[in-house]
Amino acid sequence: MLLQVSDLSKSYSVKAVLSHISFQIQPRERIGLVGVNGAGKSTLLQIIAGELSADSGTIYKAKETKIGYLAQNSGLTSSRTIMEEMRAVFAELIAAEQELREMERQIADPGLHEEQQQYEELLSRYATRSEWFKQQGGFEIETKIRSVLHGMGFGGFAPDTVISTLSGGQKTRLALARILLQAPDLLMLDEPTNYLDIPTLTWLEDYLRGYSGAVLVVSHDRFFLDALATAIVEIERNSAKRYTGNYSRYIEIKASEYEAAMKQFEKQQDEIARMEDFIQKNIVRASTTKRAQSRRKTLEKMERLDKPMGDLKKASFSFDIQRQTGKDVLDVQQLSISFPGSSKPLFEHVAFQLQRSETVALIGPNGMGKSTLLKALIGEMTPRQGSIKWGSNVKLGYYDQEQTGLNPANTVLEEVWTAYPHLEEARIRTVLGNFLFSGEDVKKKISALSGGEKARVSLSKLMLLEANVLILDEPTNHLDLFSKEVLESALVDFEGTLFFISHDRYFLNKMAERIVELTPQGMLHFLGNYDDMLEKKQELSELREEGEASGKDSVKAAAAPASNYEIDKQAKKDQRQKQRKLEQLEQNIAELESEITALETQLTEPDVYNNYVLVQQLQAELDQKKSELGAHYEAWEELLA
Repeated sequence: MLLQVSDLSKSYSVKAVLSHISFQIQPRERIGLVGVNGAGKSTLLQIIAGELSADSGTIYKAKETKIGYLAQNSGLTSSRTIMEEMRAVFAELIAAEQELREMERQIADPGLHEEQQQYEELLSRYATRSEWFKQQGGFEIETKIRSVLHGMGFGGFAPDTVISTLSGGQKTRLALARILLQAPDLLMLDEPTNYLDIPTLTWLEDYLRGYSGAVLVVSHDRFFLDALATAIVEIERNSAKRYTGNYSRYIEIKASEYEAAMKQFEKQQDEIARMEDFIQKNIVRASTTKRAQSRRKTLEKMERLDKPMGDLKKASFSFDIQRQTGKDVLDVQQLSISFPGSSKPLFEHVAFQLQRSETVALIGPNGMGKSTLLKALIGEMTPRQGSIKWGSNVKLGYYDQEQTGLNPANTVLEEVWTAYPHLEEARIRTVLGNFLFSGEDVKKKISALSGGEKARVSLSKLMLLEANVLILDEPTNHLDLFSKEVLESALVDFEGTLFFISHDRYFLNKMAERIVELTPQGMLHFLGNYDDMLEKKQELSELREEGEASGKDSVKAAAAPASNYEIDKQAKKDQRQKQRKLEQLEQNIAELESEITALETQLTEPDVYNNYVLVQQLQAELDQKKSELGAHYEAWEELLA
């Protein structure tokens, strides 16, 4: 066992954040720590790292166990260069290397050879020190540094780049790079995937899977947790529970446990109701009073099960539109953008189109200009050259990942009401309640909100706009796992056009019908979601290799004509619509089957089957439900055919 948390509790004022938390971490385990925003995940990491004290409980760890902790968005503050900062991690090894070089100089000194004993002692010391240096990885320092820097997106940076000149996101990535090089026995990371692009995320997953120590990570990235975690610890209602497996397995186990617990609870409730009914009917009869009293004693001694607590309250919203756009929503041609004062464009020759009801994702490495492109689309930046033409009846809604549109001085209520002054306060409060701002929460200042809370305020404003075209910049950043699922459901049902940036691969797989990848030379286009894009890239890579081997340009030869592209595009759209209809039918079938079972159970109860009128009513309702179920099954079978 590497570390054990036992009966840990923490409160702020009268509000409990963590209550009797206990779990263990074994060597080389990869544990995902999950829970809604505000559940206490970051607080728990800070307590384990020794940055906060617990009110009660203990943390056991071996004396030699090294713990490394990287807080959320904690950028590296340093006046050193990138290489100086990374080499500082290996200060002890670098000092040992200098010591070895000095020993080598002494060994090479002819005058020392005459002092036989002193010379042999030096050789012995050198051999011992050299072996220790080798075992500690002293000969791989430069290789390790270059590998990690390249993986974290610093491959193209000059080693003498001063850290203070980097952006906030780059400093955060560099802080992550440094802690990876430190290689502690237990690596604790709080939201390390924020602001990482997809290539960096993929590299980090591979690196952490092969990491020699244990990993405890807070993340809202489901794809990342599925790829990495061997166990999930969930913090819910101030307490912790451990699940074996990755995130998807945790969801399955949790749902299964809840269903089993609810069945046990309902079974006991039915038993209690029958016993209470028997007692009530028989307690006053002389012939049956003893049996009734016996049942009463049994009932009093019964250990009653608590009703299982389902999921916590989730945000609830939908994106409605006032009217539809024309068929052609957006036409971008030969777009080039550069920052003011810069002669070099961020990108050029960008061309793409959006059509009504499409859902299109924009991807590309960090620093490529994705957010800048969105700002050009909404008119906040002037292109260097090229054209942006919006279609008819377009009403734009824009979501900014930095939340710059929020006024820090406003309360939550003021922020939304100021944007929609024509709405009644009751309507504003209802909307905010749907976004989990209830009671006194609406009086919180925007400046005091967490990233997730600010995101929910921005989404509430966007929902009320009733825009028919949504432009979203990293909409899942800062949202907890529950809120992401609600956002996905709302966007799946959105009848307008959606264009979004995301590095959340789970979100890309669920939402994207088409992906456009931004490169310095223009756009690459892929039909389908993230997995489809990877498959296509692999296919193109294999064709390219074949082409190089045969001396022919097989990639160009394999390119599909425009007509095939449109046919493929329509086929994929039809397939997605079919899949959504299937999912909806399966949900309706499950609900109808549950209702039919409940009605059939009700008809077997004495109080019901002795009441002719009630039996007739229930039987009519049952026949209607069975008829609906039959129609649903027919529709389901037709879709599967």
